[in-house]
Amino acid sequence: MKNYILIALKGYAMGMANVIPGVSGGTIALIAGIFERLINAIKSFNIKAIKLLFSFKFKEFVQHTDLKFLISLFIGVLLAIFTLAKLLEYLFEYYSIYVWAYFFGLILASIYFVGKTITKLNISVIVVFLLGTAIALSISFMKPAVQNENLFYIFICGVLGISSMILPGISGSFVLILLGNYELIVIESITQLRFDILIPFALGCGLGLLGFSYLLSWVFKRFRNETIAILTGFILGSLLIIWPWKHTIYKTDALGELILKAKGEPIIIGYDRYFPETLNAEVLIAFGFMFIGILSIWFIEKMATKENKTTEKV
Repeated sequence: MKNYILIALKGYAMGMANVIPGVSGGTIALIAGIFERLINAIKSFNIKAIKLLFSFKFKEFVQHTDLKFLISLFIGVLLAIFTLAKLLEYLFEYYSIYVWAYFFGLILASIYFVGKTITKLNISVIVVFLLGTAIALSISFMKPAVQNENLFYIFICGVLGISSMILPGISGSFVLILLGNYELIVIESITQLRFDILIPFALGCGLGLLGFSYLLSWVFKRFRNETIAILTGFILGSLLIIWPWKHTIYKTDALGELILKAKGEPIIIGYDRYFPETLNAEVLIAFGFMFIGILSIWFIEKMATKENKTTEKV
C-alpha cells in the first residue's frame, strides 16, 4: 500500500508539471525512476490484454498491464490537474515570475540527473544531444495558433499533447499553447466541466498514449544512451521556454490595436525574454524559488534511488 501511495505522489508531481506550459511530466517520470515502467505498462494494452479481459482472467489482466501501478499513477496525475487548474490560474496572474522561476530551477537540475544516467559517451550520443537541444529551442520560437473548438482538431490536440506530455523535455502544455488550445482545454474545459471538449481530447490522448508508448519502448531498448541523450537535449532546450523574465507579445493589426479572440481576450504570438537589470527583492525571491526547484528534483531523485535499492533487496 505504501508503495502505491508513493507512486500516486509521483503521479501528482507529473500532473503538476504537465499543467505548467514548458514543463514535462515525462521529465518527472524519468527522474523518479518510473519512466520505463510507465511506457511498458501503457504498451501492454495489446491483443493479449484484450483476450485476458474478455476471458474474465482479471488477475492475469491486472498483472499483464501493471494496472495497479497505472491506476495509482494516474490518480495522482488527475488529482494534480483538477486541484491545480484554479490555483495556477491565480498564481500566473499575480506571481508568474515566481512560478516560472521554481520550474526553471526544477528543469535546470533535471539536466544533470537525467544526463548522468548515460553510461557511454560517444559521437552518436553527443550528436543526438545537440539535435534534441536544437529541436526544443526551435519549438520555443514557434508562434501559437488561434484557438479552435473543432472536435477533430481537439482530438488531434489530444494525440499530440499526450505524446509530448510523456516525452521528457517536451511540454504537453506548451504544445497545446502552440496549437492554440491550452486555455480552452487545460483551464476552461476543466474548471467549467465542458465534456464536449474533454471527451474528444481524452479519446485523442488514449490513442496517442498507446501508439507513442510502443515507439518509445522500442527506441529505449535498442538505443538507450542515445535516447537519454536526446531527452536531455530536449530538457536543456526547454529552459528558454520557461525563462521567468519575459514580456508577452500580442497580435496586433496595422494600426497597432490588439486583435482579440471571440471571447474578447488578446491573442498571444510569442514572448520577449530579458534579464533583470537590477538585483531587487523580486529578483532575489525568484532566485530563491529556483533553488527550491533544484532541491525538489534532488529530493525526488533521492526518493527514487532509495526505492530502487529497496526493490533490489527484495
